[in-house]
Amino acid sequence: MLLANYDKLTKEFLDYLKDNRGYPDVTIKTYKIVLEQLRGKYKIDNATGKFDIREFRVEIVELNKKTIVKKLSAIRSFIEFLYDQKDIEFQIVGDDTIKVPQRLPKPIENRYIEEVLSSSSLLEKTIVYMLYGLGIRISELASIKLIDIKSEWILINGKGAKQRELPLLPILSSIINQYRAFANPNIYLLEKKDKPLNTNQIRYIVNKVFKANGIKVSPHQLRHSFATDLLNEGARVSDISKLLGHSTMASTQLYTKLANSTKLNEYLNSHPLCKD
Repeated sequence: MLLANYDKLTKEFLDYLKDNRGYPDVTIKTYKIVLEQLRGKYKIDNATGKFDIREFRVEIVELNKKTIVKKLSAIRSFIEFLYDQKDIEFQIVGDDTIKVPQRLPKPIENRYIEEVLSSSSLLEKTIVYMLYGLGIRISELASIKLIDIKSEWILINGKGAKQRELPLLPILSSIINQYRAFANPNIYLLEKKDKPLNTNQIRYIVNKVFKANGIKVSPHQLRHSFATDLLNEGARVSDISKLLGHSTMASTQLYTKLANSTKLNEYLNSHPLCKD
């Protein structure tokens, strides 16, 4: 047996993520793809309340572990929505946890960022400065409105509709003022024809400007660079966690591992006993 009104419920779920939870468009699109792939590949046992996705698991078994984990996470979120919002309770069968090795963040060396900034247009410079200077996600950058920007602070609308205030460095205030005078935006900081730039447009600009300097990066690496540089300069992990908008310290601890790895490499390259 399959779930009645599956398409209607999945649409309500995706609308809920956007309107109530503040999920970025790219995440909602990913969830939509997963739920479309799941259609017809699950079975329901109303007697036991089982939601069996083992057929779906067989179909995706050849994918890499990280992709499988993301797909299972989307399905779990959907089932939680049915329980919390629709009072429909299921227990998922076939969502066994897969362990994915943690990969350390890959920050960009500061000298490369400086090279890019020295040859960028005002729009490109504003985007890079905001991502690197504040450590924000591209979805958060896309949603910044002019009313969110104060003289010394900026309001960031983060994941899950969570807000946080970040201090504006003087150089960021200067760049923002220059860009506003040049582009004259109406509502959002980054606009094109009175519409905010979306995450894909911002990602394209970042990729393009770094590629022009012979560097292949993702916008999220600028966030990694922000956190790593603060940690290397002695900032507390708890403070970095708040600046990044992490819900738990566990995510921020990855940067501690990165710093320790860097220190180990420096030690191995410097100690006399490690030299030929």
